[in-house]
Amino acid sequence: MKKKLVVWLKEVSINDVPLVGGKNASLGEMINALSSKGVNVPNGFATTSEAYWYYLDYNDLREKIKEVLKDLDINDVNNLHQHGVKVRNLIRGGEFPPDLKEKILEYYHQLSKEYGQEYVDVAVRSSATAEDTEEASFAGQQETYLNIKGDEALLDAIKRCYASLFTDRAISYRETFGFNHFSVALSATVQKMVRSDKGSSGVMFTLDTESGFKDVVLITSIYGLGELIVGGVVTPDEFLVFKPTLKKGYKAIIEKKLGHKDKKMIYGEGEEKTKVVPVPLEQQKRFSLTDEEVLKLANWGILIEEHYSQKNGKWTPMDIEWAKDGELNELFIVQARPETVHSRKDHSKLKVYKITEPPEKRKEKILITGIAVGNKIATGNVKILMSPEEGEIFKEGDVLVTDMTDPDWEPIMKKAAAIVTNRGGRTCHAAIVARELGVPAVVGTGNATEVLKDGQLVTVSCAEGDVGYVYDGQIEYEIEEVDINTLPKTKTPIMMNVASPEGAFDFSFLPNAGVGLAREEFIINNYIGIHPLALIKFEEIKQKDPDLAKIIEDKTFGYDNKEEYYIKKLSYGIARIAAAFYPKPVIVRFSDFKSNEYANLIGGKYFEPIEENPMLGWRGASRYYSEKFKEAFGLECKAILRVRNKMGLTNVKVMVPFCRTPEEGEKVLKVMEEYGLRKGDNGLEVYVMCELPSNVVLADQFAQHFDGFSIGSNDLTQLTLGLDRDSSLVAHIYDERNEAVKRLIAQVIKTAKQKGRKIGICGQGPSDYPDFAQFLVEQGIDTISINPDAVLKTTKAIAEIEKKLGLQ
Repeated sequence: MKKKLVVWLKEVSINDVPLVGGKNASLGEMINALSSKGVNVPNGFATTSEAYWYYLDYNDLREKIKEVLKDLDINDVNNLHQHGVKVRNLIRGGEFPPDLKEKILEYYHQLSKEYGQEYVDVAVRSSATAEDTEEASFAGQQETYLNIKGDEALLDAIKRCYASLFTDRAISYRETFGFNHFSVALSATVQKMVRSDKGSSGVMFTLDTESGFKDVVLITSIYGLGELIVGGVVTPDEFLVFKPTLKKGYKAIIEKKLGHKDKKMIYGEGEEKTKVVPVPLEQQKRFSLTDEEVLKLANWGILIEEHYSQKNGKWTPMDIEWAKDGELNELFIVQARPETVHSRKDHSKLKVYKITEPPEKRKEKILITGIAVGNKIATGNVKILMSPEEGEIFKEGDVLVTDMTDPDWEPIMKKAAAIVTNRGGRTCHAAIVARELGVPAVVGTGNATEVLKDGQLVTVSCAEGDVGYVYDGQIEYEIEEVDINTLPKTKTPIMMNVASPEGAFDFSFLPNAGVGLAREEFIINNYIGIHPLALIKFEEIKQKDPDLAKIIEDKTFGYDNKEEYYIKKLSYGIARIAAAFYPKPVIVRFSDFKSNEYANLIGGKYFEPIEENPMLGWRGASRYYSEKFKEAFGLECKAILRVRNKMGLTNVKVMVPFCRTPEEGEKVLKVMEEYGLRKGDNGLEVYVMCELPSNVVLADQFAQHFDGFSIGSNDLTQLTLGLDRDSSLVAHIYDERNEAVKRLIAQVIKTAKQKGRKIGICGQGPSDYPDFAQFLVEQGIDTISINPDAVLKTTKAIAEIEKKLGLQ
């Protein structure tokens, strides 16, 4: 039978991995199965694995390569590198068999003709026959050559692809995982270049890469050709799209982060095929994709994931590369492979890494922060390396600190306890490999190689959400292993208090009935950082305090409208929590900063009074209808509207804190309506915090205005007992189990039930005191909401209590 040396991509499918490798088989599969559904894949052809073996045998290379690799030692970086160079030179020095050369050029000339050019510009990519399957990820081990034009340039690029099957990292990977070097062949993709040098490009995952949360599409994007994103040279824009509501037709972009895109790769001239140039500041301020383009890509991502999941008979999340052609103004998919880390993870077995040192104590030890990769913690000595050639001084268990990594760093990364880089984003090489190796990494820190010192003992934590921390010295932490399937079921729904959006996806894997308290304060403090009135009255600030105006300008980089900055940032924080628990209820409490806390925000000093006792002063509901703050509250209402109506997260309910009288409640509801947020519209429920004795005494009247209550046992205890819980002099009296407090709680539960209103509690009491939890269950509380770290312990305790009370 005649050998197939070259094939068109449209002639192959996912069943042809042995012939054309994972990458090309996947491209052929998409062209055949998804083009009709609107997914654009550029046309092209591939040299086959048979062509690769033919090339090796024609040049008698098998024996020569085996001879070179006889005394290979992959643990010796220099030895590995020297052997790799020898093998690559052998392959590149070979000649194509005449019939293979003729066949490649025949296909190339036909492709050129199709695009109306004498020599069409193509991308030449490597597709290994063992790569990109669910069992193995060989991402980044073989090379890609861009903007290749002309016969000789194409033939040289294919030779270089063949040689790249023996990069240092590829050799090391195959040796480590037991692949025979001659059981893997290479197929070269020759594909029409997408002119992303004049547009943008990036990577898309059909799940959250850190937590494995499956209901989002994560898209990263930069200007120009995509090589800089994998190399980690620039920090890309990031977009998160929520699949369930996108499918319902909502514009479900639940988060957008502007990257640091100061460079881009474009076409070069002559011998220089590509070059890196600076991006103008005005362009850096803009996102590199429009919202419509983000949604289009996300829809394509879902189509690709659904197709492969159906094909494999199980959920198959995908790792996809895309590019936008700036000349055609069109999007294209240029690669798709199964994601190999989280797709194999069993989420019923939880390994929870938790720092035990108090936040105020460890805050002083923070050396640097960046983007967290994974959710683990590791301690080790810093080893700063600027090149993989220095690898011989790197010891097993050191913390690798460098500018950024590429495939040549792989042998060193395998020995690292953790990895810290100056540059890179969530989809850079360092992040991809760290996930594969299961080591924590903090990427994109900016200046880790300057701040950290060689030999310094540090703790690298990726267990605190999206932000990764590098602490000075050893920070105490613990690892809890839990099998969720062994946890008992409770009759009383257990919800969670979630302050940080970053941890929400991880928390969603814990058994829960939704979120009983999502505090806006954390989002305002950490996502926004600026007083809302300083944004609304920005023109006044510019006149009054130019230095402060400059700080605000820098912080709102990329947002021309300052109010939009507040609304969008707040909406992204809320949406991330709401999406994590969708369709379960998520109760978002409006801001409850006290005046001294609001004053600490940027620009806050110009808008906040100095109060003797802020705890009992201008806070909660009393702010919302005040002419001095009403406009700022309006921004919160608009953020909630955006989350519910634009993103489709109608599981969000809202809650009014510190509402002293029913009349205040009425006023707040009217102001909400003024800003378009009306109780009952689109199923919106409005709750009130029950944290003042007046909320209990007048619960029947509050029930006329609100859909439910949430007991805030901290404030209710201090206001019932008339003490300041922050005062050490009276702290010994503070106890939510005090009989006076319990009587009030029992009374409000009874009234809520009589009035047909829902009532829950959000506080630490039930998780700290089993007898208090028992009291709440006996009173018939509807829900108990606790901090995530107490969910497992409290679930077991409440199941025991219910059993004892005969409620199970």
